[in-house]
Amino acid sequence: MTDREGYAPGPANVAQVQKDGEKWTLVLVREFRHSPEKVWQAITDPAHLREWAPFDADRSLATPGTAKLTWVGTARVVETKVALAEAPRVLECGDMRWELEAIAGGTRLKLWHSIDRRFISMGAAGWHICFDVLDRLLGGTPIGRMAGPDAMKFGSWQRLNAEYAKQFGIEAPKWPPSAAQGS
Repeated sequence: MTDREGYAPGPANVAQVQKDGEKWTLVLVREFRHSPEKVWQAITDPAHLREWAPFDADRSLATPGTAKLTWVGTARVVETKVALAEAPRVLECGDMRWELEAIAGGTRLKLWHSIDRRFISMGAAGWHICFDVLDRLLGGTPIGRMAGPDAMKFGSWQRLNAEYAKQFGIEAPKWPPSAAQGS
């Protein structure tokens, strides 16, 4: 059995949703047993991002400026702006803000990500799996990226989607959508 075959995500972590009308922001916190510098490299370096993140970047995100992100499972390239990059503490890139805080034994990562409210629990489930993959990558036992449609095929993704929806007090969106819901 490979490490990936043996992977099973735990229950939904404590996450929050900040609501401002139709704009919703997912807030996730995860602790890693690695230094802020190591986590910073993983969230900014294109080679590292390809191993765990739900998007590819055309350049390092460690400096301000324009970057092109391609979300896994789509062919669409999104031009975004790295507005703030203060290694190894804060990264603001497009609709995401990352904060890294040194803690005893590692790093606390906090991510704010603005997501269409209809898909907020799906985003939480996806990031949950991505962070699990990141943790294994940083620990030297990579299991390969599971993001986008690949993550949604993973058996535990639907469970996580439902758990996060319950935590947020919303109905879990069905994926894939039925024909009655339209495309």
